[in-house]
This record gives sequence, C-alpha cells and structure tokens, in this order.
Amino acid sequence: MKVTIEDGCIACGACESFCPEVFKVEDICVADNSKVAGNEDCVKDAADACPVSVINVAE
Repeated sequence: MKVTIEDGCIACGACESFCPEVFKVEDICVADNSKVAGNEDCVKDAADACPVSVINVAE
C-alpha cells in the first residue's frame, strides 16, 4: 500500500488524529510510507475522513 497527498491539503489534522503513526501535519499533511505496513486500517480511515479528499491510497 502506498499513500500520496495531492495538492489542496488544508492542514485540518483529521488524518493525523486517525493515524498519527503515518500522518503528520505542519503546513500540509505528510505521509510516512515506511510506516504504512501494519497501519492499513487507520490509513484508510484517515483517507475517508479527509474533508478535501487529497489522500490517495493505492494497494
């Protein structure tokens, strides 16, 4: 599974609240793909919760 973040992140922090192991928000969201393994469920939850739908999850 690979996570990418499209342009348009509003830095709301929703992704980080769902999956802090993978997502960090400062000016924009950053995903640490090296930590996705074992956190797939919360990554998907974070993508679903993103209010601007900029988190892409590829299997």
